[in-house]
Amino acid sequence: MTAEDRPASPPLTERQEARRRRILHASAQLASRGGFDAVQMREVADAAGVALGTLYRYFPSKIHLLVATMQDQLEGLHTTLRKRPPAGDDAAQRVAETLMRAFRALQREPHLADAMVRALTFADRSVSPEVDTVSRQTTKIILDAMGLDHPTPQQLSAVRVIEHTWHSALITWLSGRASIAQVKIDIETVCRLIDLTSPGTDPGPRHD
Repeated sequence: MTAEDRPASPPLTERQEARRRRILHASAQLASRGGFDAVQMREVADAAGVALGTLYRYFPSKIHLLVATMQDQLEGLHTTLRKRPPAGDDAAQRVAETLMRAFRALQREPHLADAMVRALTFADRSVSPEVDTVSRQTTKIILDAMGLDHPTPQQLSAVRVIEHTWHSALITWLSGRASIAQVKIDIETVCRLIDLTSPGTDPGPRHD
């Protein structure tokens, strides 16, 4: 069965949601201590106090679990950002500040960050719904920083490029190929696309 064929899941009960929260917490704790390889499904089940079969009903694989863990981490970050919004003078500055705050949060848990990013990288089509959820959450965080509820197609395109750059910056930093200073420069540079795609901005002459 492909991701497209998967039937929509019914809403979780309060008890099921509490169980899911325990599983995600256990996944994050194990990843924080030992990275991707430390997240073993049986150990997650034991730490969460659920049967292994129950764990697999919630998350069909370790990749599904770690991608869901990243979604959970981003939701927590989004809540924090809403309580303490970025203070930049314009949308580009606010988005750059937001993404650097997200980056520093991941920097404090490098093993967890590495595990989640590796899961996103390894994800195949069966994990598409979970990966799409992570992307939508990242988009919400960026649009909130921009102060937009109804972005234009051009603005959404800029947001996607910013997301790609942020994800790539995470990978290059985790692999030791980029410093924090370089990540900051790259993020600030790509965020300038926001100014270029603002309604009323003259894109300059076209050369057809």
